[in-house]
Amino acid sequence: MKCTKSKKCFVEMSAAEIAAAFVSIVLLAGVESVTAAGEAKAKSNELVIRSDKGKEEINKNIYGHFSEHLGRCVYGGFWVGEDSPIPNTRGIRNDVVEALRRIRIPVLRWPGGCFADEYHWKDGIGPRDKRPTIVNTHWGMVTENNHFGTHEFLDLCEQLGCKPYICGNVGNGQICEMQEWVEYITFDGKSPVGDLRRKNRRDKPWKVKYWGVGN
Repeated sequence: MKCTKSKKCFVEMSAAEIAAAFVSIVLLAGVESVTAAGEAKAKSNELVIRSDKGKEEINKNIYGHFSEHLGRCVYGGFWVGEDSPIPNTRGIRNDVVEALRRIRIPVLRWPGGCFADEYHWKDGIGPRDKRPTIVNTHWGMVTENNHFGTHEFLDLCEQLGCKPYICGNVGNGQICEMQEWVEYITFDGKSPVGDLRRKNRRDKPWKVKYWGVGN
């Protein structure tokens, strides 16, 4: 070691000694960095789940599904008709039902969506060859034959094992139209629309818990 008059001291080292010292510092820093990273990684991978301490339960209906007369969701999707070469049960595709049953749909909404606000339920009941063809003004101005209506939708829900959710028409519908739809589906006594349901080969009413007022 050498010291100057200003009392600054210097260590005399050869180039090889300086290089060796530098390598030692780098290796030491690297070891400390790896050790710290390893400790951090170990801590970040620690997870404790106390399932016995849970207080809240997620409502399964959050995972409900939505069906609308849009594109091929209904016609060609759920519904192909009883005469289709595609395997079906009363016109409803078996492969679609099988796929949806696997994901255990809790509730299914129909007929929309925007389509609900122009849908008149009486167009979709009774003999299918007597049902009027309509124009779907919301989605592409396509024509629909109303072969998929109230009975078909509720049959689909029964096949899926899910609860139906039906939306009423507040676009061009009337209050009495919605009231009669509820009565047609759920009323077990004698009434004009109850008798109409029986005439359409459904004696017992359905149980529908969920109803929507428009889209």
